[in-house]
Amino acid sequence: MHPKRLPSMKVSCSFSFRRLMPALLVCWSLVAAPTQAQEASPSPQPQPQAQPQPQTMIPAPPRLAATSWILMDAGSGRVIAQHNPDERLPPASLTKLMTAYLVERELNKGNISPDDLVPVSEKAWRTGGSKMFIEVGDRVPVSELLHGIIIVSGNDASVAMAEYLAGGTEPFADIMNQHAARLGMENTHFVNPTGLPHDNHYSSARDLALLSRHIINDYPKHYSMYRQKHFTYGGIDQPNRNSLLWRDSSVDGLKTGWTEAAGYCLVSSAKREDMRLISVVMGTDSAEARVQESQKLLSYGFRYFETLRLYDKGAVLNTSRVWGGDKNELKIGVDENVFMTVPRDRNEELTAKLDIRQDLTAPIAAGDTVGTMEVRLGDEVVGKRDLLALEDVEEGGFFKRLIDKIHRFFSNLVGGLFD
Repeated sequence: MHPKRLPSMKVSCSFSFRRLMPALLVCWSLVAAPTQAQEASPSPQPQPQAQPQPQTMIPAPPRLAATSWILMDAGSGRVIAQHNPDERLPPASLTKLMTAYLVERELNKGNISPDDLVPVSEKAWRTGGSKMFIEVGDRVPVSELLHGIIIVSGNDASVAMAEYLAGGTEPFADIMNQHAARLGMENTHFVNPTGLPHDNHYSSARDLALLSRHIINDYPKHYSMYRQKHFTYGGIDQPNRNSLLWRDSSVDGLKTGWTEAAGYCLVSSAKREDMRLISVVMGTDSAEARVQESQKLLSYGFRYFETLRLYDKGAVLNTSRVWGGDKNELKIGVDENVFMTVPRDRNEELTAKLDIRQDLTAPIAAGDTVGTMEVRLGDEVVGKRDLLALEDVEEGGFFKRLIDKIHRFFSNLVGGLFD
């Protein structure tokens, strides 16, 4: 990861001084606790010297010989380049990304084991297109079938797993669509687990990038499978159809696809240092073209952008006053690592603004949303995150609540003078 650069932080504040009542402030000083963090005016930010620094000149994204494409950062989710990213297109064997994702999900939940033996039906064996070459009556381990789906794009392996997990390809497609909706894949509908052509079977470049991001981030222990260059089953050795694995050592996934209707498609991912990009290219006219166009996208992203980890999961970004609780202050932060993808040489322009909810009252549970954080690059908003309570604050005792009510009364009263 590039060295962490924490953006300068501002906490929202809305008071402006008009007048002052000395007697009231005397009463206030007798009962008031220290001013809560979000009510304090932020310290003035030091003004940088007017020394213009040279910046990397960023050209327009490349134009590709493809129907649709997108380049997304796997950490931040930022889209760096795109063209027709939401167009509904036949995904061909890119469909198997969802098939594999659901197998990985079941493995991760412990519902199935890598060593479970899956019976091979005649329907699975007869499925046309690319094959793992399983035979009717075979009992094949889940781990072998998953390799067959990912590495050699086995339609037979995909049908066998669909039957094992859901009892058939149709109910499995229903599960696929439910998870597509859960992941925010708004332009996707699956009819089968293989990607064989059907008029109502479609997806989009953006949706496939979102799915790939979940494969990488949700189940990382399975992801190494996507970079394997060969797979052997039944004495038959087959290469991974993603030839970009041989050309670029930073590439470690994900999946190819082809049908006459879809053209040649490729979802690829590459990691350089700690920056990972996902490229989706759909509708090129040859296997070579899908590789070349994917390389253009990845090279552009790595050359002109960088991804910074600004804050760690669980880091305390602010403390805020809580009323009526067994403690006076609440630790506030984020529940996931915060990444931002920015043009190279502009990270000094990053600023973060915290907007924390006023009048926080116990009880508060860890994980409750208590505000928002907005990250800007200059004048551009490049990210927003919910701010969460990092701890529980239980309701205080009777006298603690009473004292806080008095404190709160004077706080609100004095606040009215600073509108």
